[in-house]
Amino acid sequence: MVLEIVNFGTPVLRQKGAKVESVTPEIKKLIADMMETMEENHGVGLAAQQIGRALQLTVIDVRGAAKERPSTLELDGKPADVDEIMPLVLINPIVTPVGEPVKGSEGCLSFPEIFAEISRPESVDVTALNEKGKPISFRCGGLLARAVQHEVDHLNGLLFIDRMEKKVKAELQDELDYLQAETKAAKKKK
Repeated sequence: MVLEIVNFGTPVLRQKGAKVESVTPEIKKLIADMMETMEENHGVGLAAQQIGRALQLTVIDVRGAAKERPSTLELDGKPADVDEIMPLVLINPIVTPVGEPVKGSEGCLSFPEIFAEISRPESVDVTALNEKGKPISFRCGGLLARAVQHEVDHLNGLLFIDRMEKKVKAELQDELDYLQAETKAAKKKK
C-alpha cells in the first residue's frame, strides 16, 4: 500500500526514531508499504519518519540512479555488486564515516522540488539489522553512502537542510518557508 509522505513542517520529521525491538508482522508490512511508497515516488530512500512513524527503520534502493551516480559496496572487505543487496532495509542502523567529505546533489521526498549540494563523507561503514532481523554490515561509497547518511539523519530527526551551507539555505529560505506554511495549512484542513 502506498503511504502518504509527510512534508517539511510536520513535527515527526524532527523526532528521533524509537529502536525497533523485533521484526513483527506489523514491521514487515510497514517495510513492504515503505518500499512501495518509495518506488511510487521515484525515491532512492525513505525513512519511517517520512511516512509519519518515528522508528529506526529505512528502506533504500539506488538501482534506478546507478548509471548517473555510481555506488560502491564492500562485503567482508571485498568489493561486491550493489545490486546484490538492493532493495536494502536498515533497522537500527549505525553509520561510521570512513571517507573524506565530498559535495553532492541531494533532494528529499519530504521537500518536493528542493535540491542542494550537501557535503558528506564519501564512504561509510554501516551496521544494522535487515528485514529478517539479522545483523548486516558493509562499507559503501558514492550514491549509496550518500543515501544511507541522508536516511539515517532522518532517523535521528535531522534533515538535509541542517547540512546545507548557510548561504545555500538562505537562498532556499523562501521555498522552505512556503513549503512549511503549505504543510501547516494542509494539516489544519484535515
